[in-house]
Amino acid sequence: MTSSKNIIGLAAIVSLGGFLFGFDAGIISGVMNYAGPFFVLSDTQTGWAVSCPTFVAMFAMLISGKLSDVVGRKPILIIVAFLYALSALLSAIAWSFFWLCFARMVGGFAFGAALILAPTYIAEISSAANRGKLVSIQQLNIVLGFFAAFLSNLLFNDWFEGGATFLSEANVWRWMLGVELLPAVFYFFFLLAVPRSPRWLFSQGRTEEGKAVLVKLHGETVAAAEIKAIQSSLSEESSVKKTSLVNSLAQLFHPSLRYILGIGLLIGILQQATGINAVYFYATTIFKQTGIGVSAAFFSGVLLSFTSVVFTLVAMATIDRFGRRPLLLAGIAGIAISMLACSYGFYGATYQLTNEDIAVLEKDNASIESGVLLPIAGKLFESDVEFKNNMNKMLGKNYAKSEGDILEAAIEMNAMLVLLGVLGFIACFAFSLGPVMWVMLSELYPNRIRGLAIGCIGFVNSFTAWLVTQLFPWELSNLGNAASFLIFGVIASVGFFILLKSLPETKGKTLEQIEAEFIK
Repeated sequence: MTSSKNIIGLAAIVSLGGFLFGFDAGIISGVMNYAGPFFVLSDTQTGWAVSCPTFVAMFAMLISGKLSDVVGRKPILIIVAFLYALSALLSAIAWSFFWLCFARMVGGFAFGAALILAPTYIAEISSAANRGKLVSIQQLNIVLGFFAAFLSNLLFNDWFEGGATFLSEANVWRWMLGVELLPAVFYFFFLLAVPRSPRWLFSQGRTEEGKAVLVKLHGETVAAAEIKAIQSSLSEESSVKKTSLVNSLAQLFHPSLRYILGIGLLIGILQQATGINAVYFYATTIFKQTGIGVSAAFFSGVLLSFTSVVFTLVAMATIDRFGRRPLLLAGIAGIAISMLACSYGFYGATYQLTNEDIAVLEKDNASIESGVLLPIAGKLFESDVEFKNNMNKMLGKNYAKSEGDILEAAIEMNAMLVLLGVLGFIACFAFSLGPVMWVMLSELYPNRIRGLAIGCIGFVNSFTAWLVTQLFPWELSNLGNAASFLIFGVIASVGFFILLKSLPETKGKTLEQIEAEFIK
């Protein structure tokens, strides 16, 4: 096996944690279609069930980078794989809302650490020429995880609706969650075969081990240049540590790092504040809101995740050719346009149930009592919030069970515009904020604080993700679909103009060159 194939193989293995994150995040979109009614969850409870892994992940991100600076990247990643497997098993057998959340929080700790450590490790085994592409394998695995999850959800939903004897409303969501156990076990055993990070070995004084790993990965010639650059960088760091900088948070907030820390925080916030987790985690719910029906909503999730895979491959093919800055700026502009298009599509929606619609709904849905919807027969609603409030008053908890069918019968809107807007958003995210953020975070910070810096920014990134995910069900119920997507569009627009002025380019530079250029 050539050294190039060695590195690609290692990057693919280490970033399988991203696949499991994507699978967990994508699977919950379909799970809540069944688990929500099963546990009779409120909007707040639904938000917590979906967002609690992200809440835990932000603390995992904060400590895992620093911890990996001390004990190494590999041992923490092995623990991560074990936690993924444990989370999948506990989620599948959860007997209450509390235990479902607990199981998912175990998984949250795993993917929080994995999202930090995988790009860090990959950047530290890569050369300047291929680092962007290799770190992007993390994002490719994330979107492949989403695709696998949405496809799995579609299959289980089709089997359930087709009358499969082993599935029921009470256990279909358990099967959806339990299948994650298989890739988690594979991840655990694959990680046992990867070497330690060579740059980490050098930083710990284990020079000969580090040299051996670099030679195996890059060959003698490239390894010699990498060794020289690493030793030079570590020598400079050693002299700095003897004066004012210490390996702590105080060092991270030193004025010399202010610029790159600010850029990292801005990108970290924008990646989540523009709505990616709301779209992924609630994809089935969003598509149901357009009135296309439950089965079509599940299929649209597969289409959404397939779009992610395609455009992540585009990013991998172009990031080391065109650079980080052009991809990021083009993507954020596209995200703003796409979210505003979704908002406009939902803004024009109207809702009306005729007597004929009500008769069909009563016939096909046992949870809708005869005559309960007749008071609103023929009434036109121009607000989705007003319509859903009326449905909840009349049907109570049964509305959640029949929402897809009711909206399919009542809504009149340009569903294609929303579908294209969501797909456009996913495409633009997949070649920009998705992979480019992790590439730039793995590049911008010096060896001595890389784990700590990415961990702190990951904490902020994950907090933003949790906030968006927790609030989204409430936003849909209280602000409406149009306003919810308008918020994301405005945030993306503001972010574009800020980054247009301040975003640097790191393409084609070694980690040591980047450190010399951007740290004053």
